[in-house]
Amino acid sequence: MARPREFDEDAALAAAIDCFWTRGYEATSVRDLADSMGITGTSLYNAFGDKRALFRRALRHYSEHGTVRRYIAQADGQPPHRAIMGLFQAIIAESLADPRRRGCLVVNTALEIAPHDPECRQAVTDRLDRIESFFRDRVAAGQADGTIATTPLAPDILARHLLALVLGIRVMARLRPEPAMLDAMAAPVIALLDGTAAGHAGATSE
Repeated sequence: MARPREFDEDAALAAAIDCFWTRGYEATSVRDLADSMGITGTSLYNAFGDKRALFRRALRHYSEHGTVRRYIAQADGQPPHRAIMGLFQAIIAESLADPRRRGCLVVNTALEIAPHDPECRQAVTDRLDRIESFFRDRVAAGQADGTIATTPLAPDILARHLLALVLGIRVMARLRPEPAMLDAMAAPVIALLDGTAAGHAGATSE
């Protein structure tokens, strides 16, 4: 008969997520993980496998319970324009609220690990695809009901631009977590969705 766990597995996983998120994958040792999780190395291996297996589980849990996933799940009843802008506002607010400047674990993984780890690359791609689909569906719905301006860009192309802006905001928030700068990065989105992009561009170039 297997012995029952002598620790809270959910709490240990949360501690592992924080450790990876703060230090990065490569800079995090098994000892760092065990210390932060409050368990022995043997218990870690028995419950979660090796470091890479634990990271993949941590990334999956983060992806399924993070701010963006929660927002998208709750945004179904919102008007398309408001839903899109609300996501940017939620991302900026989360970034500014983190004094440790950890950024987004998914974006960090895309930069550090995904290029040479196919499983992590697929996990990151799946997560970003969900965000892109959210944007594409909202843009198409908004253009259909007249609340979002029709542009020369098809909804799928515009959605990809919006996703790129999300990634840019996540990265810049780690370097310069300044409200005015992050809001300014999102401002062209408002202009594009409102059909005032040309005027906005002219104003900012003066």
